[in-house]
Amino acid sequence: MPPMAFTGVVTKVGCMNKTATVTVSRYIIHKITGKRIERSKKILTHDERNVLRLDDTVLIRNCPPISARKRFKLEKVLKSPETERDIAHQVPSGAVQL
Repeated sequence: MPPMAFTGVVTKVGCMNKTATVTVSRYIIHKITGKRIERSKKILTHDERNVLRLDDTVLIRNCPPISARKRFKLEKVLKSPETERDIAHQVPSGAVQL
């Protein structure tokens, strides 16, 4: 199987140890009408260190089978709402906090 990489959003995490569900969406063109249609697929992803949180945007890559339904590993976290919020709420250096 050739190496595949997908970008998706974490939709379920915490129910299974070292596993997260990532929803990968893509657009296709309808053959007759020519309109764009969104297709999505849920993929079980191996998360070795349990770092994923809900609504993270991640890059996943295929690998040899890890379990009966897991065929993808976490490559890297592209965007995380929790870390962005923490960075936004940090006090800038040199600012006086009341």
